[in-house]
Amino acid sequence: MKKSALLLALPISILANFSLRASADSTAGIILSTKCQGGYNINIWQNHTSRELLYRATNPNGNLSLGKGTSQATEGVRVYKFRNGIYEYWVWDGTLDNPQSGTLEVYKNKRILMKQACRKS
Repeated sequence: MKKSALLLALPISILANFSLRASADSTAGIILSTKCQGGYNINIWQNHTSRELLYRATNPNGNLSLGKGTSQATEGVRVYKFRNGIYEYWVWDGTLDNPQSGTLEVYKNKRILMKQACRKS
C-alpha cells in the first residue's frame, strides 16, 4: 500500500494547489463523512439547490476538492464517484456486512491505484 499512497500523493499534492470551482458552504449539506486508513478524511456534500455532489478530502499529502459527482446504489450499497482528469475517486457508503464501514478507491486510467478501508464518522 505504501507504493499506492506515494503514487496518489503526487496528484493530490498537485491538485491541492489549484482552485477548483466546487465549494461546500451553507448552500450544501453533508451526506457522508468518513475516516479512512492512511489519514484520509472524506466528506461528501450535496448542494441544496442544484443537488450537485461535492467531494472533499483531506490527508497528510494535501486536500482535494471535486464537484459533479454521481451516486448509484449497487447491491444495496451506495457508491459516490468523482472524476478529475484521468483519476476517479469512488467512496463506498457502507458494505453489505457493515453499514458503518466503507471504502475509498482511487483509479488512474481505470486501473486501481489505492483501496482504503473507511469508517463513518
